[in-house]
Amino acid sequence: MSDIGDWLKSIPLLTKYWFAGSVVVPLVSRLGFIDPMNLILWPAKFFGNFQIWRPLTATLYFPVTPGSGLLYPVNLYFLYQYSSRLETGTFDGKPADYLFMLLFNWLCIVITGLLMDMQLLMIPLIMSVLYVWAQLNRDTVVSFWFGTRFKASYLPWVILGFNWVIQGSMVNELIGNLVGHLYFFLMFKYPMDLGGRAFLSTPEFLKRLLPARRGGVSGFGAPPPRRAAPQEPAAGGGGGGGLFGRNHNWGQGNRLGDD
Repeated sequence: MSDIGDWLKSIPLLTKYWFAGSVVVPLVSRLGFIDPMNLILWPAKFFGNFQIWRPLTATLYFPVTPGSGLLYPVNLYFLYQYSSRLETGTFDGKPADYLFMLLFNWLCIVITGLLMDMQLLMIPLIMSVLYVWAQLNRDTVVSFWFGTRFKASYLPWVILGFNWVIQGSMVNELIGNLVGHLYFFLMFKYPMDLGGRAFLSTPEFLKRLLPARRGGVSGFGAPPPRRAAPQEPAAGGGGGGGLFGRNHNWGQGNRLGDD
């Protein structure tokens, strides 16, 4: 039990709450305490009956059945690994900025879900976070199933293709990748690399709620360097390190040149 307690304490704050909600909500539904029909995103109930909790519960709920196989635990793994890496890497000491990213991605996914009549939003949000991590660590070499190795920038699309082959569907992964790309482009690529206007910024009330701090663990990724002026040297980019040992191989990162 002490090992479990130490592991829980090691999880970054926002990732911890997100992970816990993604475990508790499906478990409570599986045990029969809550009807799953009250958890999914149902536009008629959301707009007509003002059941405003549905966008949140649809993000945390996943039907745990014998037919779902490994899809649920694998996505929990992705949530834990890549959310932790972002929160302790690029967003280290900046919890308000990370919460803003989650809220921005979530809002985009909710709007898309309402327009496309999507009932479950867990996978798109997880994939949007994975996509952002992959772009911020695009030159990191990752290992996937069967020992395949490639740059992290391809990981979201490899997962999309893999799920399409296995399940015949890729809508959730595609929406997550597109939303992740929208956030990455507006927050990092356009203003920092292309020198454009910053369209996204963390609201002040989030900064007051979760003030910035110094210290912590870092090194799991950094924003792309701003394009240097002719008289300035170019800034170095950030790399990514593996959060787990080699017993796990779903997107485990290693620096280029490492064995």
